Formats: sequence, C-alpha cells, structure tokens
Amino acid sequence: MMKRRSFLVGGSSLALGQLMSGCNPQQQASLNVQLLKGSIPAQMLNEFRKGLKLPAKLDFAPENQLNDLFKRLKIWKQQAGKKENQQWLPLPFISDKTPELANLVTLGDYWLEQAIHEKLIQPLDLEDGKGWQQLPPRWKELVRRNAQGQLTKNGQVWGAPYRWGTTVIAYRRDKFEELGWTPKDWSDLWRPELRDRISLLDQPREVIGLTLKKLGLSYNHKNLSQVPNLKEELLKLHQQVKYYSSDNYLEALLLGDTWLALGWSTDVLSVRGSYRQIDAVVPLSGTALWADVWVQPTSLSTSSNLRKISAPSKPPTDVNPNVSLAKQWIEFCWQPQSAKEISVLSNAASPIFAEVEPTNLPKDLQDNHLRLPDSSIVKKSEFIEPLPEAVSKEYEKLWIQIRSVKRN
Repeated sequence: MMKRRSFLVGGSSLALGQLMSGCNPQQQASLNVQLLKGSIPAQMLNEFRKGLKLPAKLDFAPENQLNDLFKRLKIWKQQAGKKENQQWLPLPFISDKTPELANLVTLGDYWLEQAIHEKLIQPLDLEDGKGWQQLPPRWKELVRRNAQGQLTKNGQVWGAPYRWGTTVIAYRRDKFEELGWTPKDWSDLWRPELRDRISLLDQPREVIGLTLKKLGLSYNHKNLSQVPNLKEELLKLHQQVKYYSSDNYLEALLLGDTWLALGWSTDVLSVRGSYRQIDAVVPLSGTALWADVWVQPTSLSTSSNLRKISAPSKPPTDVNPNVSLAKQWIEFCWQPQSAKEISVLSNAASPIFAEVEPTNLPKDLQDNHLRLPDSSIVKKSEFIEPLPEAVSKEYEKLWIQIRSVKRN
C-alpha cells in the first residue's frame, strides 16, 4: 500500500487546534478537517477565519501519514450505524478513541478507488465554483469516477485536489561528483556504476511504471505481456537495487548506503534544505504524478453532497447561507494567494499553477523545478490510474516474479 507521508515534519508545520470566528455559539457553524500534517500552511487558517462572514468554529487536526487518514475513514464508516452516545471503538494506531467525524479529510489519489468502492466517501458538489473552473483538465479528470472508483469522463466528482507532486530521482551530490555526471532520466538507473547503489520504492506500479516509461510507454499500460523486453529490463534494474522501501528510502541515501533513490517529491523537498549533499531531478521523459485531495466521509449526510450550514434569522445580504463551510474552505484553497502559499510553503504545488507558463508564475516558483517542474515534463507525466482487476493482477504477478530473483 502506498505510504507517502509528511517526512521528518518539523516545527514549521501546521499549527493545530480550534480557531473561532464570532462569539455567539447559537449561530456558529463548525468545520472539522482531518488533514495530512504539513500540507496546509498555518497562516491560511487565520486568513480563512478572517474572511468568514458568519460565526464559525474551525477545528483542523493533522495526521503524519495518509494511510492513517484512510484507516480513519474506514473506522467512521463502521461506526456510522451505531447510536450517537455509543462509545467509540479503540483506535490503537492513533489514540484511545476515534476522533470526531470530520467534514473533510485529506486523501491521496491512490486511495480514491478503494474509498469510493467501499463507500467510505461521497461525491462533492463543486462544479459551479470558480476554483473548480480554474483547475487544469487532468486534475478534474483524476477525481471524476464511477461508483466503483474507476475513471470516467462523465463521473461524479469525488475529491478536490489541492496540491500535487511527482516521483523524482534523489541522489547524493558528492558521489556523483566522483562519477562525473548527474542523473537526468530513468535510463540512468541502469548504468553499471550504480550497481547495488539504488533504493527503490516498494511499489509495483511505480517501478514497473518507470520501466515502461523508459521503454516509451505509459505508466498505465494494460497489456504487459505484449511489451518486448519488459521483464528483461526489470531484472536488470533489480540487480542495481540495494533496498526496496516506501518508508526508509531517504534514510539510506542520507547515510550514504545508497547513492540514488526513487522517491516522492514532497519527501525529498522536506530534507533537501537540511542536507547539502542531497539533490533531485524530475526525469526528462516524464514521471508519475500524485495529488492530495479533500474528500467527504459518507457518514456525514446522505441527503446532500455537502452539508449546509444554518443561517442566522437575518443573514447579511452578501452571505449565501446555502453554501457549506466545507465548500467555502475548498474554494479558498484554490484562490490565487492560497495556491501560492501551498506551493511555496508545503513542499508541493497547487494544481492552479500546474499548466501556467513559467513567466506567469509567482517569482518564488519560477525557478523551483523540483516543486513545480517544467510544463514540458508535466505534459509527459501521468497520474497512476486504477486498472481493471485482471490487469492489476498481471502487474502483481510480474512484480513477484522479479522480486523473487536473487540479486548477485
């Protein structure tokens, strides 16, 4: 299972707790958000609170790993049919109690298929919003799914992408200075001088996908048996690998046990500033994309896509009481200033900037090619899409075959 996380989170991450707007609890709406730690800059919460016209109670709580947020969705779904006053079940991987049901939760796009199929989340009503209209087409297509979680052009919207990143090649400057070259593309992973010097993610779709990309094909290729030399190429790459890990791949690089590592851009960015010898590159031929999205648990309401907030008896004329606080937050994340803050401060980029020409980007992003790669590379990159069950089994079978071969 994908375990992308907030890596080595430091003191600059999101300030937590409740933020209050207004003072009359009888008129207060509330917004409970469970999010990936470090994915939203702290100042955004204050800015959102200040912009609210109605009194509101805001509660933003973080979690270090996306996997734990997905588990939380499952626990809430299991509890949905029980009485309100029933004691929550123990949640040993977080605390003694399951936290209060959230209005919105961060989920990685990797989990969307399973979350939809298991009815852990419900569709969002976002298509009339200005922010949704500004999203690039691929980010809209990513969250349009059918009831089984498969991509479909006319599907409902199941998530709101608010930041994204890439799979990158991280490497040690000192070791490659000795070699006299630096990695630029996937083909460099097969160079003989890197034998037993590489860490790869323990993810079949990532590793088989980059090999397909090296061969000029898609990460989402649906007929592996018809790809000439694919198994041979994977076996050669397997001989280059010292470690497979989705959790500790950067630790091996920092210690010098490996010279090169396949990793997620947000993890690499979080350590690169503190370790002078670590650098990274987004492969020129294109790479895998990932996105963090806001989703809504199914157990909130079955009568509407986004729960409505109650309005005072005489609401101000400039406030629409039928717009949910959750929807306001999602739209706020897509505003230009918020998009810039996410892109500069969260080790990932807002999708609002994904297809913007470099000269039109905020200055802080114009030369940050790891955080926001050149548009030519982004165009050649792909989200890892859900595959039909038979195709998924073919990937798993090939992965097991490769991993079972003893490295010399």
